[in-house]
Amino acid sequence: MPTAKTPKAPTPADEFAAYCCELLSTVGPCVARRMFAGHGISVDGLTLAVIAWDTLYLKANADTQAQWLAAGCKLFVYDAKGKSMSMHYYTAPPEALESRELMRPWAQLALQAAVAARAAKSKPKRPAAGVKPARTATKKVAKPRSA
Repeated sequence: MPTAKTPKAPTPADEFAAYCCELLSTVGPCVARRMFAGHGISVDGLTLAVIAWDTLYLKANADTQAQWLAAGCKLFVYDAKGKSMSMHYYTAPPEALESRELMRPWAQLALQAAVAARAAKSKPKRPAAGVKPARTATKKVAKPRSA
C-alpha cells in the first residue's frame, strides 16, 4: 500500500531564504529555489540574489560595483579546483538585512544588474574590431546559356 509523503519541515536555510525573499519583495514577487549548497532568488525569471554559506549575496555589475564596495560589501568568492573564483554578487550591507525599506535600494541595484545581464545576453554578438566574419559556403548557380 502506498504511503503518503510527509512534508519536510523547513530547514533553517529554507527559512532564511524565505526571509530574504520578503526583504527583496519591494522589487517584485520573489521565488527562492534550491541550487547547489544554497538558494537562488529571482524576480520575473531574473536571478538577483544567491544564498551561499548562510549569506545573502546580491547581483552586481561594472556599473553598480562601486556602490557595493563603498558600502563595505564583500564579493562572492569560492574555491574551484584549487583556484579562487568570484561571481558578480556582493553581500548585502548588514543594516539592509533588518527591513524591507532598508533593503529596497540594494534590491533595486541587484535587479538593475540582472536586467542588464539579460539584455547583454540577448544582443547578437558582433565580431571584434579588425576581425572579418567567417565566410559561409555559397552554392554557385550555373548561368543559363544563351542560344
